[in-house]
Amino acid sequence: MSQTPRPRRPRPRTVVGCTLLVTALIAGVNACGSDGNPLAERPYDAADQIAFNGPSGDGKKADPDTPLEITAEDSDGRITDVTAVDASGRYVTGELSADGGRWHSTSPLAADAHYTVRVSTEDEDGAPGRKVFAFDTSRPTTKKRLTVKFGPKAGEYGVGQPVTAELNRAVKDKDQRAIVERSLRVESTPAVAGAWHWVDDKTIHYRPKEYWPAHATIDVRSDLDGVRINDRLWGGKAKPLKLTTGDRVIAVTDAAAHSMTVYKNDEAIKQIPVTTGKPGFDTRNGVKVVLGKESFVRMRSSTVGIAEGSSESYDLPVYWATRVTWSGEYVHAAPWSVGSQGYANVSHGCTGMSTGNAEWFFNTVREGDVVQVVNSGGDMMAPFGNGFGDWNLEWPKWREGSALIAGTPDGPSPADQARLRPQSV
Repeated sequence: MSQTPRPRRPRPRTVVGCTLLVTALIAGVNACGSDGNPLAERPYDAADQIAFNGPSGDGKKADPDTPLEITAEDSDGRITDVTAVDASGRYVTGELSADGGRWHSTSPLAADAHYTVRVSTEDEDGAPGRKVFAFDTSRPTTKKRLTVKFGPKAGEYGVGQPVTAELNRAVKDKDQRAIVERSLRVESTPAVAGAWHWVDDKTIHYRPKEYWPAHATIDVRSDLDGVRINDRLWGGKAKPLKLTTGDRVIAVTDAAAHSMTVYKNDEAIKQIPVTTGKPGFDTRNGVKVVLGKESFVRMRSSTVGIAEGSSESYDLPVYWATRVTWSGEYVHAAPWSVGSQGYANVSHGCTGMSTGNAEWFFNTVREGDVVQVVNSGGDMMAPFGNGFGDWNLEWPKWREGSALIAGTPDGPSPADQARLRPQSV
């Protein structure tokens, strides 16, 4: 809303003929009444006192991307108030300069809309002026489309795999995010409670409250096509995605005990002696998700910021490498440290094991399986940016990243409620 500066005190006028108080009281309307008070006068037409940057000709329309601007052209007058509202009753916010010389809008105009602008002014004597403008904004020449690309690729994954949605345009407004989020559908069989979380303006992740069930089917689709997000942005088409999950495979590494235990469908199937990061290179704590597997990778210290030729530098051929962070943390074969595996932490952050155990682990896990590290001196795995640390956000915190359910009580999703609602008979 516009703001109204304190009115200027009117300049005093000299009144002739009010020599007798009684006469003045009786005949005040003739000399000392409303005709003598400029603030009580009927507002005059201020068209010649102000300039407006809107369209002036019949049939012309304003560009909705151009801010409104109203200026006082008469140096002896000023603007006191401006209101701009569209046909739906939505006001345009604006700022009025301290001297009343200029008003400009600070919120965007709607496209293809009708606006009424009311301007109040006063002249050098404080007499009020008024002018009303009406104009239309133009229809967008092209509609920008918001498209979404779901990830990962279709296929079978572990129970820790989040669903990702990458938008081609940034969406910052909370209400617009809610429109987008409401149109992105994730359905699993068996059904589980889950939620979207906005990682940034163009990235959204979806995960259940707990890990996905084993051998589940997950269908992801977008209903955004044709949906109006704002005056200039509409939803576009998106390719649906189908994922499945395999067995529930979770590997837990206890860095203090130098041991990894691998669970399959909640049953421990193998315990492996390991070595993790030594002091100064401690392995990250927390839940990580398998990002990929490489049967051979050349590991060089320079790629993680360790200078070549320093006491900590290395350049090694590594086999059976299972990646868990984008920055280069792996579970891999480390035949050079077999003597320390199960007894000491001597790596630069990776989890090392014998070649035979690394090959077994490589062949047992798939993308999306869970690798959790506990009791390390390292920091917690970041939720985003270095892989899938999504599970390191507790469920209430995860829900706060949703534009739809943040701040609401935890409970069944709207889809779950619909399924649970008794049918009328």
